[in-house]
Amino acid sequence: MPSLPTTPDALRPEVAVIGAGPAGLMAAEVLARSGAAVTVLDHMPSVGRKLLIAGRGGLNLTHSEPLPRFLDRYGAARDRLEPAILAFPPEALVEWCHGLGQETFVGSSGRVFPRAMKASPLLRAWLARLRTFGVTIRTRHRWQGWDGEGTLVFETPEGSLRLRPAATVLALGGASWPRLGSDGAWPGLLPGIGVAPLRPANCGFAIAWSEVFRRRFEGQPLKRIALEFRGARVRGEAVVTTTGIEGGAVYALSAALREAIAAEGPVTLHLDLRPDAAGVEFARRLDAPRGGLSLSNHLRRAGLAPVAIGLVQEALHAGEAGPLSRLVHALPLRLQAPQPIARVISTAGGIRWEEVDGRFMLRRRPGVFVAGEMLDWEAPTGGYLLQACFSTGAAAGRGALKWLGAAPA
Repeated sequence: MPSLPTTPDALRPEVAVIGAGPAGLMAAEVLARSGAAVTVLDHMPSVGRKLLIAGRGGLNLTHSEPLPRFLDRYGAARDRLEPAILAFPPEALVEWCHGLGQETFVGSSGRVFPRAMKASPLLRAWLARLRTFGVTIRTRHRWQGWDGEGTLVFETPEGSLRLRPAATVLALGGASWPRLGSDGAWPGLLPGIGVAPLRPANCGFAIAWSEVFRRRFEGQPLKRIALEFRGARVRGEAVVTTTGIEGGAVYALSAALREAIAAEGPVTLHLDLRPDAAGVEFARRLDAPRGGLSLSNHLRRAGLAPVAIGLVQEALHAGEAGPLSRLVHALPLRLQAPQPIARVISTAGGIRWEEVDGRFMLRRRPGVFVAGEMLDWEAPTGGYLLQACFSTGAAAGRGALKWLGAAPA
């Protein structure tokens, strides 16, 4: 058990939290509420940058679906994340948000958002609360690892800083959107710790569009579609990009698509352009002789949008044959590769679960706790990502308190 510092500050145990995203700030709050002297350090000029960017889309905090189904969204990591999420579930996250003066609402899809539909009011209120708890935040402090004596080393604008806290929480994120702070450089600072390679998650995929299609339809939405890959079918929306396709329906299948491409090379995803018009009569209309109608006009009369017509034409030009109804309901998209990791919403991989104990402490680094996307899990968009970051941050904070011998407030 580490000894408590003997500074004049009332013998409060000192804890360093490295990383000022949702997981790190939540760990800091849990620790500070129970009397720890917490310093949060981050290498960016300001905190919560990725949270603020997420807020531009409404800040999907969590989801209102029943907890068993909610937990299933975490796939292989379900059992590992379950204790943390049960201890700080969606209802607790909503209540916490309300406590910061930010009311929430449940959207038609079951997703939970702050009424402000952005992150900045929530983050301002949160930082104000942390200040009242005595939390110190230091920006432009890049962690360099430990020296030979186990002291934390930071590079700062003023030079090198060394800290030897009673406990440390690492919440350095994954590797997506490195310009916002999570650059994925930390595995090199954890020698001997097993780390599953960081991989793109909730990502788009590259497709070799023709130049004509790309120029005409880049940025066009595909609404009310369905995507199918090897028996898994998802309804939703997507967007044609200059290099391929992305969007919510794609993200929901991205883990399976990514793994298949890694194992086999390019794979085929099937796109249903009209899942709500799958009857016999619709197929008969599509496959009937066109007479003097052009293909475009024929498909337009069947209710297809211009981008959907372009996709059918793209497939035909690539040599796809068979009735039009088959193409409309199962249009093949040849996916070449996932988007680069720097452009994706989140990452898979991270510190392997066997490296941490039930307190979220590194087994080979006693007194060092881990939270958020540094751990080996992934989840679809829809509130599951932020929920697990908040929940594991709270769990790491509680774990550090147990290590220090303090009771959570």
